[in-house]
Amino acid sequence: MALQFSLLHVSAIILLVLFSFLLSHGESAATQGVCSTYDHPNPLAELFPNNATGVLNATLAIIPIPLETARRLIPPQYGILERAYRALIPDFPDGMYPVMVQAAHDHDVQFRAYGVTIDDFSRVGFEFPFLDLLGDGYSSFRWAPAQLISATNEIALEGSRKYGTIVSPAEYVPLCDAYRRMANGATYFKGTSLTSSDLFELEMAEIPHPTRNLYPLELFKNITNQPTFANGLSCDNMIRLFNTTMSVAEYAPVPVHGRVRARAFPFQGDEKEWVDIYGVQVATPFIENNYLDCRTMQGYSGTGGPGDSYTHDLNPNDEL
Repeated sequence: MALQFSLLHVSAIILLVLFSFLLSHGESAATQGVCSTYDHPNPLAELFPNNATGVLNATLAIIPIPLETARRLIPPQYGILERAYRALIPDFPDGMYPVMVQAAHDHDVQFRAYGVTIDDFSRVGFEFPFLDLLGDGYSSFRWAPAQLISATNEIALEGSRKYGTIVSPAEYVPLCDAYRRMANGATYFKGTSLTSSDLFELEMAEIPHPTRNLYPLELFKNITNQPTFANGLSCDNMIRLFNTTMSVAEYAPVPVHGRVRARAFPFQGDEKEWVDIYGVQVATPFIENNYLDCRTMQGYSGTGGPGDSYTHDLNPNDEL
């Protein structure tokens, strides 16, 4: 399982990567820019000072596409575990596959023990969950082949490229948050590549009756905790905690509904727009283990097991 491996060992590897960037740029990553945000401070930094921790505030939206289209877009060596996602969303339309758009703002990312902090940045891309990367017919992985990342954050850009990701330096509206509240109450997010024609635009409104949301929170817990890969040579293990004070009471996940307009890999051709799209807006703290051998992640099945809002040293029912 994903969390049987030493977080300290993985963080040491990441530190080497980070420090090489800091030295090459001749300055602390924390001083490269100033960005005011509404996001809450990182609550995990003191609990896990030797690990990469941070806060991820995101809009997570599901775009149903035909399974035939998914099979054409996803590299053929990776099977699609349809049974895995239908266990979570049994009423999902027949012959369809759930692509996820993640439009997110990374905040207060740091290695507390080493005094290293990283500037906030935004990122967005199409993500393809429930893939059989290892060919065992069980373990769920998520393919995230391309991202638009804030052009001002060289560490984030290069860190993503090391996975084999197609990375586009981008500018964002809003600059320092996961979305902007508009006069009509809806939220707006836009990322535009500075080096290509790629773009993402999301406009979402809160669903007044949450029971009408098509997708349970468990689906997003599962997807966001699946090990992520781009070229299949290494995997990212981001542990997203949904059980903290950051996502309860007035900060509880917000079911949303709206539209997504995009032009980005792996969808080819002209700009596309999807309407009547459902999802959730939620902020979660995270612990991240980078550049793992994907084979060591075998056995991850999603919600309910290690890797999903859980660590060995933390009771999953505790509040942080």
